[in-house]
Amino acid sequence: MKAWRVHNWGEPETMSYEDVALPEPGPGQVRIRNHASALNFFDILQVQGKYQIKPPFPFTPGAEVAGIVDAAGPGVSQFKPGDRVLSLTHGGAFAEQSLSRADNTFPIPDGMDFGEAAAFPVVYHTSYFALRERAALQPGEWLLVHAGASGVGVSAIQIGKAFGARVIATAGGSEKLAFAKAQGADHTIDYADSSWVDQVKQITNGRGADVIYDPVGGDVFDLSTKCIASAGRLLVIGFASGRIPTIAANRILLKNMSVVGALWGGHVQAHPEFSAMAQQALAELYNQGKIRPPSPVEYPFDEARAALRDLANRKILWKAVLRF
Repeated sequence: MKAWRVHNWGEPETMSYEDVALPEPGPGQVRIRNHASALNFFDILQVQGKYQIKPPFPFTPGAEVAGIVDAAGPGVSQFKPGDRVLSLTHGGAFAEQSLSRADNTFPIPDGMDFGEAAAFPVVYHTSYFALRERAALQPGEWLLVHAGASGVGVSAIQIGKAFGARVIATAGGSEKLAFAKAQGADHTIDYADSSWVDQVKQITNGRGADVIYDPVGGDVFDLSTKCIASAGRLLVIGFASGRIPTIAANRILLKNMSVVGALWGGHVQAHPEFSAMAQQALAELYNQGKIRPPSPVEYPFDEARAALRDLANRKILWKAVLRF
């Protein structure tokens, strides 16, 4: 089978497109014939050697797929060949076929196509964990979502609305603002406008945002502390800006605010049962029409290098997938 391989730390352009042996599923594993594999920013970091998880060389990047089960290993009873599934592979996704643990593999909800399914688990599970488990978002609260046209941003907007929050989304430029609005945001703000903090206060009648969802870090984090409500929760999702911010403890005290980490991957490692619980809850929201992943940008499988470069250059709304 064909797979993208990384032999040394580098850039997406240094990945090689190779023939590799077809893997056999071990105990508790399934093998999936991929119809789509999703791209994430951390895939780029992993190729560069900048991600916290560094597999031994050579390795195949990619963390999420959707396709058809074509083999099941010993001890797997919940899936059989022919089942339509999406899966968190945690590596090995940029290949025609991938192995995944059965407990990280789930049926694709009716009505969801392979591209949408491949783009679904990482970002929706992240936002579900952050908003439900870490922030305890309540109906009627104000939710401020930064990077509202990104993968995690879109999922946070949709889940926030499903939980009954009033959602403000920030993004850069009119196209991204319109996209965030189409995902359900009640208000959108261009964070290139230096007055965005004042706009959040104005929209919330001076209250500020009860929950702030921040995958950006840097200046966005710093300024978010100026428009958070009393007893607000500032969710630390990531640092797409490249700068890891700091905060003075007196500001936390004076604002009566909480700074809350939301490392979904670490939580799943400590609580393996969480993935199935989250997927069941999210599938119910999908079946009720309360969340709906947009159609991702699609690239042919053999154009993975160009797809990752476009992702690195912020050219992609929502998410991108490789199609087989």
